[in-house]
Amino acid sequence: MAKYWVVGGEYTDTSFRELARGEEQRFGPFDNYELAKKEWANRTWAAVDDAHARFRILEEDGRAYWVVGGTYTDTRFVETADGRVEERHGPFETYEQAKKTWQEKAWSTVDDCNTRYRIERV
Repeated sequence: MAKYWVVGGEYTDTSFRELARGEEQRFGPFDNYELAKKEWANRTWAAVDDAHARFRILEEDGRAYWVVGGTYTDTRFVETADGRVEERHGPFETYEQAKKTWQEKAWSTVDDCNTRYRIERV
């Protein structure tokens, strides 16, 4: 059964790539999309006057591991080189499945110091 999360916060600018401080805020899980949408609306309207605030709904269907990353502008690994959102591969049911994809991505780019991938659990 799918679970839904409301995720977001205040970002440094309207590209919504780097948080202004701390980690993303997470609310949930919610058992259905409508409940998550209500929480999203509450969070969004509470921050309607802040152009740097953004929230989104994520669906989790029981598979919690993702491989996230790409090529960045520098080794701070904050802004992607092409200005797009980070690549996301998955979801994977187990850490070992995600690790296999992470290894493939990491080894295929081992000579590029500006490319990095990581495993995230949602």
